[in-house]
Amino acid sequence: MASEEKLMSQKKPAFPVQEKLNTYLIEHSRTIKIPIFYDDLLRFQGSVVVYDKNDEDTLWVRTYYSEFDRKEIDLSLKKVYTILHSNGNEDTIQYLNVDAIDYCTFGNSKPFRVKIRNILNDNYTYFYVKKTDASRVYGLELEHILSPYNLNFLVYKDTLIEEHIAGIPGDVFIKEMLPGCTASEKAQISKEFVKFNERCMIRLLGDMRSYNYVIVPVHDFDHVVYRIRAIDFDQQSFEGKFKVYSPQFFKENFLMVDLVGDKLQKTSIEQYKLEERSIVAKRMLSSENRVNDLLACMKEDAISTPEKIVLLKNEIHNFTRDVHFKKSKNMGEILEAALQFVKRNYENVSAV
Repeated sequence: MASEEKLMSQKKPAFPVQEKLNTYLIEHSRTIKIPIFYDDLLRFQGSVVVYDKNDEDTLWVRTYYSEFDRKEIDLSLKKVYTILHSNGNEDTIQYLNVDAIDYCTFGNSKPFRVKIRNILNDNYTYFYVKKTDASRVYGLELEHILSPYNLNFLVYKDTLIEEHIAGIPGDVFIKEMLPGCTASEKAQISKEFVKFNERCMIRLLGDMRSYNYVIVPVHDFDHVVYRIRAIDFDQQSFEGKFKVYSPQFFKENFLMVDLVGDKLQKTSIEQYKLEERSIVAKRMLSSENRVNDLLACMKEDAISTPEKIVLLKNEIHNFTRDVHFKKSKNMGEILEAALQFVKRNYENVSAV
């Protein structure tokens, strides 16, 4: 298996949201005027390192602002919270407190993480403020449509607001919790990883290293069911190597791959892959107009380089022998060919 150093480019550029994609976002209530921009949060005067429970650097820093800026920024962030989670009604603002504004020094998106607390009951949640990137927007929207999970996000000009996706970071779970799981739990996690791997490959979501997804434990009667959710969508349809879109090929996931090999037979692995392809096909059919509208935007957009487009379409053609990939001219057409490939196979099987 290849390591991520050989699979990934050194740095992915951010792509602007073009007019057609912006129109799509307006039509689907993904954009609304917000009172603060990403660049406003960059005005912090200083910061301190945020450490985890083991006193290790989290690669986040806690920012602090001048008294004048902090008052204005806090109010604006509270307004953003009400817009993201309700109808923008400001009556509840008096009960909200901005506990922390953290800045991530690692990765492409350099996000701010905002902790909002309800002072009446001490419940708190997070949301993220990022620079807008068309790749990320496509990734978020595809996750919303084609995965089991709905996503709440807003785009306004050059600023992207994302809700927090709760869960245990994959790298933390693999290191600290996986060894203590029961045999049946490990078998169930193996099944979920197979399905997650298949879903990422189908919709061309890349770079699912263990710190780019979370494990979500769900209590169901007398046992715990584990789900896997992507949390980073920067690498939507950008890289040229097909393996980038399969989490199994990243070294951070090798323990999960070993677990699959240990707990699942090949027939079971193929069964779970087929199940995931069928589920994705059903979601496409139930949201066909929305998928087509998004792909229409993507096919007119530039979210990769000509070299990566040629490499990817040839690699997928070699894998599937489907001529539609060979004819693709851009990443939007490659993704459309991939989704149509899955859909055709599902309809052919269903017709038998």
